[in-house]
Amino acid sequence: MKSHYRVVVIGGGVVGASVLYHLAKFGWTDVCLIERSVLTAGSSWHAAGGFHALNADPNIAALQAYTIDLLSEIEKESGQSVGMHMTGGMTLAGTPDRWEWLQSAYRTFQSIGIEDVRLITPEEAGELCPVMSTDGILGGMWADREGYVDTTGTVHAYAGAAKKRGAEVIEHNRVLELYQTAEGWQVVTEKGTVSCEHVVNAGGLWAKQVGRMAGIELPVSPLAHHYLLTETIPEVADLDRELPLVVDLEGFTYMRQDQKGMLLGIYEIDHQHWMMDGAPWNYGFELLQEDLDRIANELTLGFQRYPVLQEAGVRNWVNGAFTFSPDGNPLVGPVRGKRGYWCACAVMAGFLQGGGVGKSLAEWMIHGEPEADVFGMDVARYGPYAENREYIRQTTGQFYTRRFVMTYPNEQLPAGRPLKMAPAHDAMTAAGCRWGVSWGLEVPLYFAPSPEFQEKPTLKRSNAFDIVGAECRAVRESVGLLDISGFSRFEVSGPGAKAWLDHLMASRLPGPGRARLAPMLSETGKLKGDLTVFNWGDGTWWIMGSYYLREWHMRWFHDHMHEGVDLRDLSDDIVGFSLAGPNSRKVLEKLTADPIAELPFMGCGSFDIGLIRARVGRLSVAGELGYEIHCHATEQVALRRALLEAGAEFGIREYGFNALLSLRLEKSFGIWSAEFTQGYTPAMTGMDRWIAWGKGDFVGREAALAEREAGGARQVVVTLEVDAADADASGFEPVWWNATRVGFVTSGGYGHTLGKSLAMAMVDRDAAQVGTELAVHVVGVESAARVIAPSPYDPDGKAMRL
Repeated sequence: MKSHYRVVVIGGGVVGASVLYHLAKFGWTDVCLIERSVLTAGSSWHAAGGFHALNADPNIAALQAYTIDLLSEIEKESGQSVGMHMTGGMTLAGTPDRWEWLQSAYRTFQSIGIEDVRLITPEEAGELCPVMSTDGILGGMWADREGYVDTTGTVHAYAGAAKKRGAEVIEHNRVLELYQTAEGWQVVTEKGTVSCEHVVNAGGLWAKQVGRMAGIELPVSPLAHHYLLTETIPEVADLDRELPLVVDLEGFTYMRQDQKGMLLGIYEIDHQHWMMDGAPWNYGFELLQEDLDRIANELTLGFQRYPVLQEAGVRNWVNGAFTFSPDGNPLVGPVRGKRGYWCACAVMAGFLQGGGVGKSLAEWMIHGEPEADVFGMDVARYGPYAENREYIRQTTGQFYTRRFVMTYPNEQLPAGRPLKMAPAHDAMTAAGCRWGVSWGLEVPLYFAPSPEFQEKPTLKRSNAFDIVGAECRAVRESVGLLDISGFSRFEVSGPGAKAWLDHLMASRLPGPGRARLAPMLSETGKLKGDLTVFNWGDGTWWIMGSYYLREWHMRWFHDHMHEGVDLRDLSDDIVGFSLAGPNSRKVLEKLTADPIAELPFMGCGSFDIGLIRARVGRLSVAGELGYEIHCHATEQVALRRALLEAGAEFGIREYGFNALLSLRLEKSFGIWSAEFTQGYTPAMTGMDRWIAWGKGDFVGREAALAEREAGGARQVVVTLEVDAADADASGFEPVWWNATRVGFVTSGGYGHTLGKSLAMAMVDRDAAQVGTELAVHVVGVESAARVIAPSPYDPDGKAMRL
């Protein structure tokens, strides 16, 4: 062991070994992995080792596909067998909704270029897995590239390939302490102290402790997970081919062949946490005692699905712990304020996702950003609210329990809620508000007409459809009131504020008393934000964005900070409401003697609104005359009362973000995580029209100019009208042109004002001309669609500028 390395990776499981391999592969060979025991001594050795295509996040599914491709590569490079069994696999559906969902998921895979999947009938499923009962199966989805690996062999293959490239693996050497230094980190181990520029927490079951060594509380917890291994089963031994990997969603089980028998794994409803503060340091190759009573119901379903199990002997029970995050996805990336500290934790499907995690983290560390959009596994998708032990217990348990449970896009899950609430939350609840959640904050979805109303989970249009339509009409025809606590607000001040903002934002900065839309770019010219900058004219500026990106954006701001700049996150101190609709100005005129009528479009200033001194900006995502009214959190209840009383004569109506989705689609207004992501460039999304090409240097300028001078983007965002009957596109549905896939939907919904199903989509430029006839799969059903001109409602924007 040397005294200095460029990178120290802590943890010798599949994720740590993959990170080490990718760092070396991409050219950083002065790297080492430190393991307290031996490689695989944690979760890796007892993992079932399955790999499959399915993931609810298409970006993570694409990284899983990368991992599958990589396995044979590291086997050849290392000379170590990974024991790959490419058996193929299928996911089964036993309810009509699940079958619809699988058909939709099949199309999603097509959107992201995964072609080795197909839908199968129950009869085909029975032929592919002859030891399985097909009772109750409505259909399934088959993937060619599914199967399993030898878990120990795979970890050693990653490590062996890394060592051949110059990396070092140090076993039997527990990390004791971490100290941040001006140059990076000091890693205190049992065998001495090592200094490094970067340290990677790939601690697995010990990730919590390795985080705490650096003063970081990670939202992770281990949970116990069962599977059984049978003795030889004659019906399996007599087959001329290996059984496929099978996921029975309604049965909560997965199955694969093991030697001449079977492995049956269970995601039980009655989950069990284990060692929430991290595993004991001397734990490694032990297992937990099996708890058959706790898994009895799921076990019964598994034995019914595979009748041969009823006569088989159980060779071994495995009840081992795996580490989970609140949403089940990994926690990857740098931690704000801990320069050089990286997470590669909570990868509960390490042999499926480990390759993609290692690749993305190595790219991030070396090049400044990963190639893929990895926000779905970025550690910055959580904030301090997720450090709470009870929050972690509820949310990780909910994910585990629902691992194979059908989740609907309009379903609101209860774990960790309610946590953060706007001051007017109770009053809005009394008015019928139904709530969603964003970064721990309750946000309004719609206002139900009666306390008895219950929205039914569905893949199609819900029974709240007419309620949302009525809210849209209120905004278009009169005035609507929307709680906008769910936006981020950052205050920028100090002598260097203007210069810093000018360097960070690609747009021109607004003048005093004005606001401006501002794209923010990475060094490679990809988007880092679709923000709004306010110049209040008193030396202070605001940056407004998405509430759930608060930590993500703060990390970016922190990493690009200049001297003379004071930055504050005001998001929980300043809240407010948006007024939108042709009567919104009339409402405000009843509450202020200030010249609100003189405030121009995209203007901003301080106004007395009733008893409250508020900051007001004239803009609206709804595409109507509108005002965003910001006040201190202690004043929100009073502000709501005043606005509702003043708007009563105009029929003011409170509305939620479901209605805003419809309204903004009718204006072709994109949003982050849909039309705008860190995987897209300004030219792809139309955000390039806000770039100030002639101003001085700004982050990403050279890359954006290069794209412009090369003729623009290969794909661009368009608006589609879709001939859908009872469902609307929502995202990642494939778009077809003459039977050729030319893109995918970024977001969609119903335009209640226009009476049309609408979508926004990323498509090839050749297919982006207005009038081009296309097709879109909506909940698995092909529907005709066509490209229409942007902003089908009020294309000239007259309503916003009244």
